[in-house]
Amino acid sequence: MDLIIAAKIVWAVGVVGWYVIRIPFEQKVKRERVIDARHRLRELILLSCSTLGLGIIPMFWATSPLFSFADYPYSVVQFGLGTALFAFALWLFRRTHEDLGRNWSVTLEIKDEHKLITGGVYRYVRHPMYSAFFLWAVAQLILVPNWIAGPAGIIGFGILYAFRIGKEERMMLDTFGEEYRVYSARTARLLPGIY
Repeated sequence: MDLIIAAKIVWAVGVVGWYVIRIPFEQKVKRERVIDARHRLRELILLSCSTLGLGIIPMFWATSPLFSFADYPYSVVQFGLGTALFAFALWLFRRTHEDLGRNWSVTLEIKDEHKLITGGVYRYVRHPMYSAFFLWAVAQLILVPNWIAGPAGIIGFGILYAFRIGKEERMMLDTFGEEYRVYSARTARLLPGIY
């Protein structure tokens, strides 16, 4: 099988895997009462940027010749590394959902009876779901041999992260106060050991 076709298949399987992981958690949290929701329009715009970079642009690369002018030579090492990183990103993505349980949401929301999760992967980093998305974006950069579709994930998700993380941490401080301050002091934001 051609390596480019294999990369397209891995990318597609990864995106489907992301969706399959998220479905049951979306169903569970729909029944939860939201007591604090912030920046709805802003959140929609930021989620659209992320979706464009991690989903729509690489989908056009995988299914049409639209970005073929920006393809570059590809190696089996890139394919292997990109595939392994994408698999790890999906594992971390699932784990964060499991650890968060009913506290998870797509946008900035606090649920009724919301708890500060500090166990599981949250013992090491405060925002492991963002870590998972950044891993996905880096995997896409390596896996997709195209100067447009490859880096689109880092740009799209990077925009979401840059404009959301401060608001999210403010919301957590407003909700959990000193408990969150203490938790923040002992955990990294995205990568264990890097504060």
